[in-house]
Amino acid sequence: MSGSINLDDTIVAMATPPGRGGIGVVRLSGPEALKISLPLLQMKHDLAPGRAVFGELIDPCGAGTPAREKPARLDARDATASVHAETRAGAPAPQEQRIDEVVVTYFAKPHSYTTDDVIEISAHGSPVVLRHIVELCVAAGARLAEPGEFTMRAFLNGRIDLTQAEAVRDLIDSQTLYQAKVAAQQLDGALSRRLQPIKQKLVELIALLEAGIDFAEDDVSVLPDKTILDHISSVHASLLELDASFAYGKIVHEGLTLAIVGRPNVGKSSLFNRLVERERAIVTATPGTTRDLVMETVAIGGIPVRLVDTAGIRKAIDEAESIGIQKSMEALADADLVLVVLDASHAPSAEDEELLRQAEVRPVILVKNKSDLAAGKIPTSGNIGQKWGTHIPVRTSALTGEGIAELRAEILRHVGGETGAQTEAGFLTNVRHERLIKDSLAALDTARAAVADKVPHEMLLLDLYNALRPLDAITGATTNDDILNLIFSTFCIGK
Repeated sequence: MSGSINLDDTIVAMATPPGRGGIGVVRLSGPEALKISLPLLQMKHDLAPGRAVFGELIDPCGAGTPAREKPARLDARDATASVHAETRAGAPAPQEQRIDEVVVTYFAKPHSYTTDDVIEISAHGSPVVLRHIVELCVAAGARLAEPGEFTMRAFLNGRIDLTQAEAVRDLIDSQTLYQAKVAAQQLDGALSRRLQPIKQKLVELIALLEAGIDFAEDDVSVLPDKTILDHISSVHASLLELDASFAYGKIVHEGLTLAIVGRPNVGKSSLFNRLVERERAIVTATPGTTRDLVMETVAIGGIPVRLVDTAGIRKAIDEAESIGIQKSMEALADADLVLVVLDASHAPSAEDEELLRQAEVRPVILVKNKSDLAAGKIPTSGNIGQKWGTHIPVRTSALTGEGIAELRAEILRHVGGETGAQTEAGFLTNVRHERLIKDSLAALDTARAAVADKVPHEMLLLDLYNALRPLDAITGATTNDDILNLIFSTFCIGK
């Protein structure tokens, strides 16, 4: 977002994605929203806050004429009364031409998304019509909105904090329903509510220390070191728990990459197709069919998972297969999680053991596929096979679908870990938030060391303020314009 932030401008933008559709929305926000929009509209009823009104979009200049001049400044109520009086009298200006039928919604300040007056014009989703509405509004004195400027105004006007503003972007970018639900929790203030009591504890400690310094001559007791350390430890433990939630939150926000590796003809591509739930990868009985990486993103338990089907790993018989195997090893190294697939109908080979050893640079799920062929040959317990090394394999049959549900559950268990973070509200999903939490934890560590070293409380307070500032920056209390511009510039125009 370029330049200084001006909250007095009236801004306009299309609020729906580019392209053709049944409905397209143009949004205006600012003190002149009513005055700018009303001359463009002939409505069946007077506009009222929170009410959708059917009407017609008109071109005040007529076809082929220059954009109309900016109208004289009128009070919004006067403009509304004037337009409706003309409509009722059946006396539109001679040059006015109907462009489209529209539905107009008026949100009066402060009860709107931005807390300013907001007008939303819902027309048919023709890019030509929507662009023309925007051009007419600009000719009447509105300014084209910058990316994210509507949400930025909501933040600057105090309607939402910065974590909620960022959640708006996350909600728009959601690929799965679970991601949308998590973003909706953040938009509802879940993270802010979790941070608030932590900040309050820290502020209380700062206030006690400040009082001990400022009013020492008035017999205000100085806090003993143990009490200070207890306060710091309580805040530190809460922040550490929040920081630990980022491992899961990052996966919820960004998804993860899962590589399927194994020797040729163990059923990797068939397993890939089962997880994708369609015939995406080519499957034949000939070993080494897959020569290149095949990728597809699916939702498993609401988590976006980028599946990578790889070439069978063995001693290559030609150059093409050699390149494919090299790509398989690269995919293994880059993956967040690796499925090592074995053939359950044959005993594990030395090659299988070597592959598993190489894969263990990443979290591994061991899969014994073709369990339908192994029936009666190898003892099983449900769909979980006998322990092999440090792993208990999941037994599957890509042919029959046996064990696929258990495999999905095992993938989710690895994603969520043992922390149960997925059941909590207000966990970290944002890299910026996580870095600020780490900054606060580092400052608290410094403060603990200062107490142990008998540092004067005036100096200790500097460390405590250094711990408080990152927490304020998460919600936006101490965020500078450069950071705001960086955050809101990633939004889409119209939001």
